[in-house]
Amino acid sequence: MNELGKLHQLIVPFFGHNITINIEVVIMTWIVFIALIIFGWLAARKRERFPNSMQVIGELLVSKLYGLTEDALDKKLAKKYGPFICALFMFLVLANWLGIIPHLEEPTKDLNTPLSLGLMGFVISHYAGIKAKGIKVYLKNYFDPIFFMMPLNVIGELSKVVSISFRLFGNVMGGSIIILVVSYLTYNLFLPPFLNVFFGLFVGTIQAFVFTMLTVVYISVQVK
Repeated sequence: MNELGKLHQLIVPFFGHNITINIEVVIMTWIVFIALIIFGWLAARKRERFPNSMQVIGELLVSKLYGLTEDALDKKLAKKYGPFICALFMFLVLANWLGIIPHLEEPTKDLNTPLSLGLMGFVISHYAGIKAKGIKVYLKNYFDPIFFMMPLNVIGELSKVVSISFRLFGNVMGGSIIILVVSYLTYNLFLPPFLNVFFGLFVGTIQAFVFTMLTVVYISVQVK
């Protein structure tokens, strides 16, 4: 938490421009990736009629998220986008929980992570819309109810990316700032560890679920 204002960056020259890479975010993101791969391997390596604890957790997550996706879309689309929704939720949950572990930070605390996920959801939802409606009907929707509303409709779609990304970023970063302030006020006694667990487990899980469900809703709006 004391490193909140510090950024460990790698600056790479690229055709006359500098590309800035936040090394800490990259490392934390790969930690989440590796943890998810290990979890997936443990959950699926020995599937049995009487499952072990990892298989139970994996099947519970997949079935619940798949069911929510199917409710928002339909069975055919749920088969197509269900794996993406499951992967998105599990990544966000683990990323938001990472800050509970000492010396680790949430990759979602960097705006680039939620913004990238928001843009990915935006592209997938509009691709799904074009696929379901056809390009003519898709473009026609931007001119409803009157043709000169097109700029506002475009801005409305782009604002979804900003809304979903900054909501996640603001909650994770806000929690980190609150913990940091309280830590200095109480000399790192009882409240900071409690707040760390609260924001990591409870708020982190809620925000991961909200982000995931909003992505499902955006896809549903585009295909219907």
